[in-house]
Amino acid sequence: MLKKHSQLTMALMLAFDAVMVLAAWWLAYVLRFCVKFTFFGLIAFPPEPAQKWEYLHFAPVVLAIQLLALAHFRLYEPRRVRRIFMEFLDLVKSVFAVWVAMLALLYLLHRFEFSRYVLTFYLVSCPVVLVLSRGVVRGVLQGMRKRGKNIRRALIVGAGKLGQTLHENILKNPWTGIQVAAYLDDREERAGKTIMGVPVEPLSDLKRVIANKNADQVFIALPFDRQIQMRDTMNALADEVVDVRLVPDIFSFTTLRKSVTDFEGMPILNMRESPVSGWNAILKRLFDILISIVALCVFGMPMLLIALLVKLLSRGPVFYKQERMGLDGRKFNILKFRTMRVDAEKETGAVWAKENDPRRTKFGTFLRKTSLDELPQFINVLKGDMSVVGPRPERPVFIEDFKKEVPRYMLRHKMKAGITGWAQVNGWRGNTSLVKRIQYDIYYIENWSIWFDVRILIMTFYRGFISKTAY
Repeated sequence: MLKKHSQLTMALMLAFDAVMVLAAWWLAYVLRFCVKFTFFGLIAFPPEPAQKWEYLHFAPVVLAIQLLALAHFRLYEPRRVRRIFMEFLDLVKSVFAVWVAMLALLYLLHRFEFSRYVLTFYLVSCPVVLVLSRGVVRGVLQGMRKRGKNIRRALIVGAGKLGQTLHENILKNPWTGIQVAAYLDDREERAGKTIMGVPVEPLSDLKRVIANKNADQVFIALPFDRQIQMRDTMNALADEVVDVRLVPDIFSFTTLRKSVTDFEGMPILNMRESPVSGWNAILKRLFDILISIVALCVFGMPMLLIALLVKLLSRGPVFYKQERMGLDGRKFNILKFRTMRVDAEKETGAVWAKENDPRRTKFGTFLRKTSLDELPQFINVLKGDMSVVGPRPERPVFIEDFKKEVPRYMLRHKMKAGITGWAQVNGWRGNTSLVKRIQYDIYYIENWSIWFDVRILIMTFYRGFISKTAY
């Protein structure tokens, strides 16, 4: 019955999407040809009839490509545990893919007279209407589930930490419509107990519990050292019609973002995947280029003045290049305005800058305190060595020691180094706790989004560039 409900839901969603895609295409046409945007408001004027039909003839093509794109991004699969934000991102990606495909198609057909504004308006309007339509469907489903309809009763095999974490996540997301009916465990000390109001049943009674609880899906949440029990459970479920889901015990390992890829039918768990890949990498790179160009335009004249003062007030070059370690351990030369005398480390070797460091020039002290010496790093960003936001890069000569002192230190190199970062805007910069800085860097990588970058950038300006720990 529930599978029929899922199929009906997906069919309704497909129908809703089709209507919304056509509505978005029509809206794009209206915005381009039927509405004139002026400073004083909106002035409507009628289009040519032939022109209207020309664009309407393209509607079935757009609809077909869009539905295929939605299917490609797995937006018609009944996944109750799918995060709403991730669904929104996939919707945007699918519409962008259609936009690119339509541009390519028009180019191949030599339809150069076709308005690109229509496609651009579609790119903006389609995600909005699709989100609205899917929001309506989600709202209806959530209302049904709150009334006890369209509920899936689940069993969790494994009453340990992994199984309980899964249960907690299900309880935190009631919109999934999943109700945990029982735990199953083969450890005698757990049998007969209740966890979060749910009874723990003997694993040997698996088939009886499935029947008594009217369960339609089973989550296997056993640790890796319980391979035999996992295999026996899978064998026991072979004669049942319930859906079986395996929850891998990966929380005991050091990971970053986790994902699953399919390789010739073989699921592969990615344990240390950078969050900035694919579409995200393109988005972050565009963000970096835009911000860097704006920054260099805004700070162009001040940078010329700083360069002149550095040259006039001390002997040596304007810029200082220093080797740093960036994404995936690759080394690059970071650019700064020179703030110390030439050959500052000739006698001491590689050392951290300290308060009242005698190697600094007077003007260099000011530049370091105000972080103005970092401005040339926008050039590093344009070159692709760095990002505007990310973990601050360190010198390779120090990293060997840091790896010994701080567990998971090298994970910070799964993200491109940044001019500013989550650790820095929270006060952990310069001569501060290395452990704390790494904790903030790892948190940033694990929770990265383009909106997180925007937030950090705003905090950088709001909290200012001056730091007491910048030596």
